[in-house]
Amino acid sequence: MTAPRVTVVGDVLLDRDLHGSATRLAPDAPVPVVDTEGERVRPGGAGLAALLAARAGARVTLVCALADDGAGAALRGLLEDAGVVVRALPLHGATPEKVRVLAGGRPVVRLDHGSRPAGCGPLDGPAREALGSADAVLVSDYGRGLPAREDVRAALAGPGAPPLVWDPHPRGATPVPGALLVSPNAAEATGFAGDGEAEAAARTLLARWRAVAVCVTRGRHGALLLEGPGRALVLPAPAATGDACGAGDCFAGAAAVAVARGELPSAAVAAAVAAASAFVAAGGAGGLEAGRPEPVPAVEDAIAVVERVRARGGTVVATGGCFDLLHAGHVRTLEAARAQGDCLVVLLNSDASVARLKGPDRPLVGQGDRAAVLHAMGAVDAVLVFDEDEPSAALAGLRPDVWVKGGDYAVAELPEAETLASWGGRVLLVPHVAGRSTTRLIEASQHVR
Repeated sequence: MTAPRVTVVGDVLLDRDLHGSATRLAPDAPVPVVDTEGERVRPGGAGLAALLAARAGARVTLVCALADDGAGAALRGLLEDAGVVVRALPLHGATPEKVRVLAGGRPVVRLDHGSRPAGCGPLDGPAREALGSADAVLVSDYGRGLPAREDVRAALAGPGAPPLVWDPHPRGATPVPGALLVSPNAAEATGFAGDGEAEAAARTLLARWRAVAVCVTRGRHGALLLEGPGRALVLPAPAATGDACGAGDCFAGAAAVAVARGELPSAAVAAAVAAASAFVAAGGAGGLEAGRPEPVPAVEDAIAVVERVRARGGTVVATGGCFDLLHAGHVRTLEAARAQGDCLVVLLNSDASVARLKGPDRPLVGQGDRAAVLHAMGAVDAVLVFDEDEPSAALAGLRPDVWVKGGDYAVAELPEAETLASWGGRVLLVPHVAGRSTTRLIEASQHVR
């Protein structure tokens, strides 16, 4: 299947994250002193939406405004390295930068450079071609003026214009009439409509903007989609804990890619909710890395669970395995493990680890889905994915009080036993449930065929 063509048009900025630690206050003011340890640089605004759409498998062109400065050059390089074609209009002013200073993974302060909106040159031939030839167009409006330009709006609303997804901004332009999908978040929607209830706001905006559909995104509560006069469709979000920075751009980019593939608004929004939840669970914009595997719950989630339980004097329990096809034996092992303490962390073999242990045809279920199923179980408090063939390194990072294994083992046979003993932890064995195994399920399904 040919990759869909998505053109993103909107306001870009350069995002910088300065990472460090804060262990003291400044002598001249009660503010933390951050000892910087590293920096991450990535595209922001429409640039982030374009990058994420490219990572979702689309052929992406970005129409934006860039100044001839260091930040502009850095943005162009980052985007082109990600496979995004950049059609830049000359920006009359500095390319905006947003600098987050983080200590211990938490934001301390944000510094904005070039924050005042500046005008830009008109659409040129390559930019017009990109807007007219796409399978879908995403407007990523950050209130800096590009989507408000009359030549841009005329190109988006003209005869034969591609399907349009519009991610609005409180200081930005009104979506052009006829947009297939407009996606304000809950605060934006109620602010635009002057109504404090999401569905009522969506109905007001659907009529005011003359859009085909309005989707109100609601963070961990998913999204509410309204098409026409009927009832709103509520799309819940999978449970995800992590950094939500960039989740809106991920949602908009995923929706635009789905629309470019010919999906209806309802299917596009469902795909976007799932993508944004996985993006948050994988660490948000701060976790972007080249070649990142399928998103999985972040390590910090498991550590946070362990720290909370330890802070109140509780017992931390861990167990591990592939959990490729969850069956009754797994369920009973997990329930038995959880009963041994105050929280249960599951150490889950990654896809690569399972393939080495079980063969190239395994796993049948990807690590993201396996983690999601485990997270949904009442006995499981957190999931941590590891890449090694056995979990000793992951155990050393968590240092649980109890390690539970199900099956016909002797404690002396388990390499984890020595690891647990190094900090005074102990290994418990729970009974194997006879006749329950993933291998038997696979064999049975093959026999049915």
